[in-house]
Amino acid sequence: MNAEQGVLFLPHPSPRPLCPVAQDPSSSVLTVSYRYTALHSAVCRLWVPGGGTRAGPLECDVSRDSLKNSLLPRLHKPPSRSSPVSLVRHASERRSKPSTLHRSEMPGNATPKADLQKSTNVVYQAHHVSRSKRGQVVGTRGGFRGCTVWLTGLSGAGKTTVGFALEEYLVSHAIPCYSLDGDNIRHGLNKNLGFTSEDREENIRRIAEVAKLFADAGLVCITSFISPFTKDRAEARRILERAGLPFFEVYVNAPLDVCESRDVKGLYKKARAGQIKGFTGIDSEYESPEAPELILKTGELTVNECIQQLVDLLKEQSIIPSGVIEEINELFVAENRLVLAQTDASTLPSISITKLDLQWVQVLAEGWASPLKGFMREREYLQVIHFNTLLDGGTINLSIPIVLPVATEVKERLQGSVAVALEYQGKRVAILRNPEFYEHRKEERCARQWGTTCPKHPYIKMVLESGDWLVGGELEVLERIRWNDGLDQYRLTPRELKEKFKEMKADAVFAFQLRNPVHNGHALLMTDTRRRLEERGYRRPVLLLHPLGGWTKDDDVPLDWRMKQHAAVLEDGILDPQSTIVAIFPSPMMYAGPTEVQWHCRARMVAGSNFYIVGRDPAGMPHPESGQDLYDPSHGAKVLSMAPGLTSVEIIPFRVAAYNKTKKAMDFYDKDRHADFEFISGTKMRKLARSGENPPDGFMAAKAWKVLTEYYTSLQKDQ
Repeated sequence: MNAEQGVLFLPHPSPRPLCPVAQDPSSSVLTVSYRYTALHSAVCRLWVPGGGTRAGPLECDVSRDSLKNSLLPRLHKPPSRSSPVSLVRHASERRSKPSTLHRSEMPGNATPKADLQKSTNVVYQAHHVSRSKRGQVVGTRGGFRGCTVWLTGLSGAGKTTVGFALEEYLVSHAIPCYSLDGDNIRHGLNKNLGFTSEDREENIRRIAEVAKLFADAGLVCITSFISPFTKDRAEARRILERAGLPFFEVYVNAPLDVCESRDVKGLYKKARAGQIKGFTGIDSEYESPEAPELILKTGELTVNECIQQLVDLLKEQSIIPSGVIEEINELFVAENRLVLAQTDASTLPSISITKLDLQWVQVLAEGWASPLKGFMREREYLQVIHFNTLLDGGTINLSIPIVLPVATEVKERLQGSVAVALEYQGKRVAILRNPEFYEHRKEERCARQWGTTCPKHPYIKMVLESGDWLVGGELEVLERIRWNDGLDQYRLTPRELKEKFKEMKADAVFAFQLRNPVHNGHALLMTDTRRRLEERGYRRPVLLLHPLGGWTKDDDVPLDWRMKQHAAVLEDGILDPQSTIVAIFPSPMMYAGPTEVQWHCRARMVAGSNFYIVGRDPAGMPHPESGQDLYDPSHGAKVLSMAPGLTSVEIIPFRVAAYNKTKKAMDFYDKDRHADFEFISGTKMRKLARSGENPPDGFMAAKAWKVLTEYYTSLQKDQ
């Protein structure tokens, strides 16, 4: 096989030491020895002046043509400092000091066993697709994010728990990743390896090579392996960094006694009894990392706290881009500016707003519609009615227009104003800055939002009767919206809900939105969801029972009565009060079916829910004229499963529940036993309640049914 060799001088590309060996800091060039063969490949190995060799972060492959055309003409001719060297690729600089290397890896020693190339007649083939190009299409966040997060620690320290939780977090934020778990890998790729020192070394080498492939594909690869030996972890780092891929060693540090107390698999007990030999931490040493990128003290921290530290690390290293972590934009005036803002509002021209408008002010002010900073301007409005998303700054699901209609007279009076005050019942509640007026094309809005322009639809009727102009702008809300109806303590903002979840140490939050009383079919679905989450490994799933608290149509049960009924359900123990939060969602109800259900889901996502239960015909109603379903009852769940911008929440479809006459309880419907089931419609339920009759046993908690009958009895008295 023909070969050519030579020596090449390149400008020193890094002001920092490349490896822990002697190096002349004043040197401006690196000497490159190259060799290429007739197979059209070449490997460059860099020599650091004044030190040893390292085929590490600066080793790269170049094609024969590139070497011939670009490098050979410059043999023995050192270029100037400003000359670009595009063929040399560097590993990302580490923020912490390098880990201590095993002697076999230090310059001047024999090549490690893992580097031995036993296969012959193989040539590494360069990809046609660059990493930057791959990063544009992998995931929805854009940019190459390939790296390895190497979790190491004793058995029982929490590596798998943390690894899977981080994987779930990243995927939910549209960052592609994959978690490699020690036990799982030994079921397949490494099933032929045992636990001798040699097999453990080979186990880690294989994992590092697999992690390199995942990372090179643009994924965040999370590895959860005991990896007890420093030399093996250093070899894993070398494999990744030699390929120019970031490597983050994370020490999952729990004391041995804590790990033994967990001992889910019973391995420590067997090791203590001598049934397992060479068990790490008992009769085989674990070499703690000397300089990991992060230490997680899992004996002291919750899983969520560990994930937050990992997220912070990945944000610092630009693996998680800014903007991924959704901020809650509250629009309340800061306390130290309140007096000044109130004075300003008192001098401004004003717009008188309705109760419905004030409900939308509350939605915006509390941050439910983040990142909106006020009522939609025309650009935002057009994005929402045409695409159901905000497009500036990424794809953000927001399926319903949040707008402020005004009359032509108001528009003409305020045109050119730099700010206006919003006034409700004589009280100035907010300032709208830099108002923008644009035409309110009502028919188009209704057709796109509801799929109909029927004027008998209750919300469409309000739209058609509203102003001919829309005004958008940034809101400054002077104080928190209070309705003084005895229910304000339930109106928790997204930030307050997140704090509640944290206090309850929730590792999963599943939300259930409703505008109707809770019957045992709803409760069955919620308890079944909790069971399924626990089976998936969640230890503290919390239910957010979140009734809609804004405007609803006249024949719906009012909010105050619904809240009494929900309280009775908890009192009867149908739902667990210790793991349930009941709060009010301030949004008005629009009855816009699959379009609106995206809004309901996305708002709960902003508040910290990562699971959302979607029912049959969500946000739907009968057509006002035909009486038929306005929307296909199954489309809400289907649309949610496809909707863009909802990656932080998992959709849990509503399983159909009906009254099982044999069990005398609500049960999941089985079409093969159709005769055993009875479907009790809302119409039948209301008829029974009005007449004071009881439903079948097991349909609804007794106290909850009593509240419902009291409400319908009160209606008859009023009439």
